[in-house]
Amino acid sequence: MTNKEAIDSAAVRLNLNNIENSLYDSKQMFMEASGMSTTDYLMHMTDDISNEVHEKFENMVQRRCSHEPLQHILGKAYFYGHEFIVNKNVLVPRPDTEILVEESLKRLKGVNNAHVLDMCTGSGCIIISIFLSGMADRAVAVDYSEKALSVAKQNASLNNADIEFIYSDLFENVSDDETFDMIVSNPPYIETDEIETLSDEVRLFDPMMALDGDKDGLKFYRNITEQAAGYLKRGGWLMYEIGCSQAVAVSEIMHKNGFAEVTVIKDLSGLDRVVCGKLM
Repeated sequence: MTNKEAIDSAAVRLNLNNIENSLYDSKQMFMEASGMSTTDYLMHMTDDISNEVHEKFENMVQRRCSHEPLQHILGKAYFYGHEFIVNKNVLVPRPDTEILVEESLKRLKGVNNAHVLDMCTGSGCIIISIFLSGMADRAVAVDYSEKALSVAKQNASLNNADIEFIYSDLFENVSDDETFDMIVSNPPYIETDEIETLSDEVRLFDPMMALDGDKDGLKFYRNITEQAAGYLKRGGWLMYEIGCSQAVAVSEIMHKNGFAEVTVIKDLSGLDRVVCGKLM
């Protein structure tokens, strides 16, 4: 069997298991298993696949057929132009979340010596991307999962980002001696009863504590917003990623807790994706 035949055969199997973009996924796994670049593959696509590569590739294909996310299998994902380590302990960074980063950076323009806190950091992709933009002089990331924090620390090292990581149940271990110019968060926001309806890739492989937003999906928005005023400077911003049906509810929570200029931003699909407000 040639390298190309192996890729094509795997793509057929993936397709039969209802994996979208099956040929793309097959090629990505082959490149990872073989260590080849795209150029290498084009030069050797008609060569026979080696036993070692075939064994590694077959293991990856079996995992993908079970709907394990491609990024988990590869051990990496790309977000805002940077590479991040991902595994079963963190959510895979999504392109929609880049909207949160972009809107955060817009509001940090002109802020000198900006201090930014990322609550529920997960893989660290948001705070690391903000830091790498050069818009934050101090960056702090919080999570209640030690395993997620371990991944985030690896990602900070991988990207040469100077981030302080804090293990904390929301603000519990965050010092109240410091205030921030911005708090960003992509918290768990799926309603508990909806989790069983999610795709296998999410339901079976993403960490539950990063998904479950309690009965109405709003638990973390309430708790973070109620406490945020004690950690934000006057005029500081609270920035949330939200589920596409949560804009009104999250906006009301922010208004209730003293935030003004509350704004809803849509993603590239036209769905509500970010809610932000300024502490007055």
